[in-house]
Amino acid sequence: MEMSEKIYIFATWNIYIYTTIMQYMKQCIMLLLLLAAPLVGRAQEDVKQKDKGEMKFETTRHNFGVFAQDTATVTHDFVFTNVGKAPLIIHQASASCGCTVPKYTLEPIMPVCKGKISVTYNGKGKQPGVFRKSITIHNNGKQSPVRLYIEGEMIESAPAKPVELILDNTLYQNINQ
Repeated sequence: MEMSEKIYIFATWNIYIYTTIMQYMKQCIMLLLLLAAPLVGRAQEDVKQKDKGEMKFETTRHNFGVFAQDTATVTHDFVFTNVGKAPLIIHQASASCGCTVPKYTLEPIMPVCKGKISVTYNGKGKQPGVFRKSITIHNNGKQSPVRLYIEGEMIESAPAKPVELILDNTLYQNINQ
């Protein structure tokens, strides 16, 4: 074999090895890119989550205790703080039934500022007894929806006692009716 043939074979072999290595490297790079793409997307999602507002309530439950049917409307304010890094906007607050009405802050709540959700239970016309209601809060924060709970026991009002009044030796009864 002549020297020129040896050089030709050597050069051809080098080109083959170089081409094979380059194809292998391209495949490795493509595989790495495919594996890294979801991680980049997840990292962007985490950054978006960190930049959202976050509701931190002093309490998410309230017990009204026992109250009479004649004072059947009771209210509680759920106070929260936006502990996130962006303004918090409440989109909707809805109760589990029509006897419970939530009212909420309409303006955006800036970070470290407080907001409130005022919940009124109206038991007029309802049967006395124990009740449990939930209020669902939809917002643009990290956790949405958020649930608040109220409970209590409404008892029958005591019947009015007859009132007796004696004036000038005349007996007047049930003058409050």
